[in-house]
Amino acid sequence: MTPAEARSRLPPDLPGIDDILPGWLARAAEVLAVDEMERLLDGVAALAATRGTDPALSLLEAAPETVAATHASVLPLLLDITAYLAAVRDDASVGPFLITLPTVARRLRSPEALNAWMRLIRRMVIEARDGLVPLLGVADHLLHRLGIDGVLAWADNGIETYRDYAFQLHDYFGLRSADAHAMMQRQRHGTLFADVERQLGLTLRALWGQKPAFHPHPVAFGTLAQQAAPHLDKLGMHLPDLLDDQDGVAGIDRYRATVAHLAAHRLWTRPLLADNFSPFQHLAIELFEDARVEALAIGHHPGLRRLWLALHPDPKPGACPPGWSCIRHRLTMLSRRLLDPRHDCPDPLLEHYAGLFHAQFAAAPHDPRLAADLGVHLLKEIHHPDFHSPRLWFEDTVVGYRDDNRYLWHFLEDASRPTDFHSDHGTADPPEAPSQPGVMPPLHYPEWDHVRKTYHPDWVSVHEAIQAPGDAAAIAALPARDTVVAKRLQGVIDRLRPQQRRRERHRPDGDDIDLDRLVTARIDLCAGSVPDGRVYQSVRHHDRTLAVLLLLDLSDSLGRQPPGAPSSLLRLAQESVVLLGWAVEALGDPFAVAGFASTSRHDVRFLHHKGFDEPFGPAVMARLAGMRAGASTRMGAALRHAGARLLARREDMKLLLLLSDGRPADIDVDDPAHLTHDAHRAVTELRAAGVVPFCIGLDPEAEKDTAAIFGPAGYAMVDRLDRLPERMTRLFLSLVA
Repeated sequence: MTPAEARSRLPPDLPGIDDILPGWLARAAEVLAVDEMERLLDGVAALAATRGTDPALSLLEAAPETVAATHASVLPLLLDITAYLAAVRDDASVGPFLITLPTVARRLRSPEALNAWMRLIRRMVIEARDGLVPLLGVADHLLHRLGIDGVLAWADNGIETYRDYAFQLHDYFGLRSADAHAMMQRQRHGTLFADVERQLGLTLRALWGQKPAFHPHPVAFGTLAQQAAPHLDKLGMHLPDLLDDQDGVAGIDRYRATVAHLAAHRLWTRPLLADNFSPFQHLAIELFEDARVEALAIGHHPGLRRLWLALHPDPKPGACPPGWSCIRHRLTMLSRRLLDPRHDCPDPLLEHYAGLFHAQFAAAPHDPRLAADLGVHLLKEIHHPDFHSPRLWFEDTVVGYRDDNRYLWHFLEDASRPTDFHSDHGTADPPEAPSQPGVMPPLHYPEWDHVRKTYHPDWVSVHEAIQAPGDAAAIAALPARDTVVAKRLQGVIDRLRPQQRRRERHRPDGDDIDLDRLVTARIDLCAGSVPDGRVYQSVRHHDRTLAVLLLLDLSDSLGRQPPGAPSSLLRLAQESVVLLGWAVEALGDPFAVAGFASTSRHDVRFLHHKGFDEPFGPAVMARLAGMRAGASTRMGAALRHAGARLLARREDMKLLLLLSDGRPADIDVDDPAHLTHDAHRAVTELRAAGVVPFCIGLDPEAEKDTAAIFGPAGYAMVDRLDRLPERMTRLFLSLVA
C-alpha cells in the first residue's frame, strides 16, 4: 500500500497525518496484510469522524504495536471494541484504552489473553463504567503482578461488589482502597513469565547456544491442547504465562526445567511420520524420545537430573484400579525409572525395557530410530484390553515440565484450521513488508505525569529521518572571527588531547626515582626533619574514551535574531556546530549531531545531521545547511531518544549536549509544567543510566525552567549570543577537562 492509497481512506482534514503516514506504513506493513491495513484505516476514519483527531491517531499508532506483540487475529475485536467505546455517549475511556493497549499486549503476549482483556473492557462499560478509566491507569501494574487470570478474577470481584456504588468503583479499580489491595494480594501467586523472561533467555543462550523465541500462553485460554503442556514449534518455545511453586521447586526453576527440555528436543529430536503409528504407539515412542534427549542433556549438564527428578511424578504400582485405562500409569513408571537409574521398579517387564534403553543409548545415543523401535516393541508386550477404556487414569502421570511432543511428529495431512493442535504446520506466514527505503517506523517513549506520579506508556512517537541537505558552501568556510577563536582554543585542545602515557610523580613506589622529590627528602633529612618517602615516579597508560551527541532544539525560537547579534540564532547554531565539531574531532572523540522539533505527541521529529562515525565532511556540511527552525519543543522524548543512541555506544563517558532555549512546549499540552517535569524526569533517567546531560541555554528569561530541568550544575546560560560558537565550545572543553 502506498501513502497515497492510505491517505485516500482517511479524512482530508486530519491534522498532521501526512507527516506520520510514511513511517506508520513502514511499521504496519511488517505485521499486517493489505486487507487488514485497509480495515484499520477505515476504523481510524470512522473514529476521527466521531471522536476527533487524537483518538484516531492513537488507534493508528496502537494497532500495529498491538498486533506485533500478539497476532493479527486480535485486530477485528480491537476495532470492534474501539467503535463500541466511541459510540458510548459521554464516555472518556476510548483514549486511555488505545494508549495503554500496546503496553497491555506486550505484557500478555497472547492473542487469547488480549481478547479476554478486551472483553473485560466491554463488560466494564456495561456494568461498571465509572471504574474503567481508573482500571486502564493501573493495567500494566495489575497484569505485571497478577497475570490475566488474576486480573479477571480481581475485576470480577470489583464489579460484583461495587456495581451499584459509583464512587467505590473508582477507588477499587484505581487501587485506592484497602479492599482492592487485599483482593490483589489474594490473587497474587506463582511466578510470572514476564518477570523471568530475560533470565530464561540468558540461560538458553549460555547453556544451549540458542536464540530465545518465547511465546507465553495464558493458562485459562485457548484450546485444551494448548493449555495442557508447553510445546515447541517453528515459531519457538510456547510456555505458560504463570507457574506456581511445586513440590518445593520455585516457579522460575520450573521454567528452567521446561526450557532445558525443549532445548534438548530442538537440538536432538528429528520428526517422525505420525501417520505410521497408532495413538498408543505415539505415547510409548514419546516416552523413549523424552528419555533419550534428557539423557543427552544430562551428559552436558548433570545438574539437570536433580531438577527434573524433583518435578517428575512417582506413580506407585497398583495405584491404577482394574477397569481403567492404565497405559499412562505404566508408561510414567517406566519414565521415572529411565530418568533415575537408582529408582526401584517392581515391574520386571518395565525393568527389562529400561535395561534395553540404556544399552542402546550407550551404543548409539543419537540414533533417531531408538525411540520408535523400543516404543513399538514395548506397546506389544504391555498392551491390555483395558487400555481402550474411556476411563483414563491420570493421577501421578502428568510430567509438567515436558512438552506435548508435537515437535516429534510430522503429519501428511494438512491442518484443517490455523488453531488446530498442530498449529505450527498450518500457520500462514506473516505478510512481507514492502520495501520503503529511507522510511523508518516510529519509536515510542513514555512520558511522565507529575500529577499522577506515573508514566503514560508509549505516549510519544518519535520519527527519525536524515536531514535533507542544503547548500554546503554556505557554511563550509568558517567565518574569520571563528578562525581567531579556533586559534585561541588550540592550546586548550592540545592540553586535553588524550595521551596514551602519563607520568605520575610523588609516589611511594614506582618505576623510577623522582629526582626533585629525592633532593627535597635529602634536604629534610639534613635539617633534622622526617623526610617524605614518596620519592618515586611511574608511567601509567591513560586513554579517555568519550562519545558526544549534540542535540539542537529546532523549534520556532531558533529562527529569531537576538538584539545586537550579527545573525539569527539558527545561523549562530550552525557556526557553533562547525566549531564544536572541529574541537571534538581534534580531540579524537566520536561526535554526532541531531536536531528535534514536534507538532504533538504523535509527531516528534528527530533529524540526524551527523553520525558518530561519520567524518565532518561535505555531506555533513550540506545537512547543517539544510537545518530549519519551526514547530515546538517536546524535550523529554528527544532527550530519551538521544540518550538511547548514546547508551548504545561503548565509550566510558557519554556526554549529551543540548542547545535550547530551555522551555519545553507543545501544541497539545495546556499545562506548561507538564513537559518541564517530564524533561526533568528524562534527565534523571539519563544520569542514572550513565549519560551526562548538559544544557546550553539561549534564553535568560527561561533560566528558571532550565534550572528546574537540569539542576544548578547541569546547565550554563549564554549571556552574549553573538559569542555562542566560542562559548559553547569552551563549555564543552571545560566539561571534558
